[in-house]
Amino acid sequence: MKIYMYPNLVKPNSRKYTEQACAVLISEGAQICMEEEYREIFGELYEIEYLSQTECVEKCDVIVVTGGDGTILRCSSVASKYGKPILGINCGTLGFMASLEFTEIEKLRLLCRGEYTVTDRMMLSVKVKCENGEELSADALNDAVIIKGEDCKITDFEVSKSGSVISSLRADGVIFSTATGATAYSLSAGGPIIEPDMQCIEFSQICAHSLFARTIVFSPSSHISVHCHNRGGGHAILTVDGTQLAKLSDRDIVVIERSQLTTQIIDITGGSFFPTVNRKLMTPLKETM
Repeated sequence: MKIYMYPNLVKPNSRKYTEQACAVLISEGAQICMEEEYREIFGELYEIEYLSQTECVEKCDVIVVTGGDGTILRCSSVASKYGKPILGINCGTLGFMASLEFTEIEKLRLLCRGEYTVTDRMMLSVKVKCENGEELSADALNDAVIIKGEDCKITDFEVSKSGSVISSLRADGVIFSTATGATAYSLSAGGPIIEPDMQCIEFSQICAHSLFARTIVFSPSSHISVHCHNRGGGHAILTVDGTQLAKLSDRDIVVIERSQLTTQIIDITGGSFFPTVNRKLMTPLKETM
């Protein structure tokens, strides 16, 4: 098996966990490749092959990520284009997308032995039709978020599905997430927990000026458009999986629908989502009661 190691060395102890993961994989006969930038850090350790990112993705069978959910999100942008599955080792805090915790690295042996499952996670296609005719686009595994900019005191958001207005609201922002992203920003904004392998588009509002603000869950075939009405000539900001894509004027339109791409996530432990939710979201609450 050929493994592309994708570490986030900013995370505490990530280098140590990356070396531990390499040792386990090599002992099972796997071949490891990493990006050239890591040669000075890992050197000739475990006979790692150093290549460009494109070469790593093209040659590998599986991508192993050591980091947190943010690292997995960054990796998903390239993995989804090449159809390569991702196994995450959580070195962060929540780690909902990671199959293993850093204390479970020995379970990587199951990966080399083929004892795992793969789920296809739906992604969003996010496009901006700009006033000047330009079009910007990106794909999201987690979410697309539109918030009022610093130069705008008030923003009204008009959300439509297939040309029909669904919601017209005044708020700090709006979130459109996949089921995978339901436990991220959307959850903090009051959205529901959704099983990550479900196919849907979730719409949540951030601090809406309304007594009746509710989350809406759309079918995966929905074609959604958002028009921002910014007061005083200000702008709204569109981010896709945490990366800014555009500053939006009054005449720009954001179109959100199901992407043709999917992200493949490896699960070694089996049915780990709800135990993770209970352990990382519910347990701290119980301990304080």
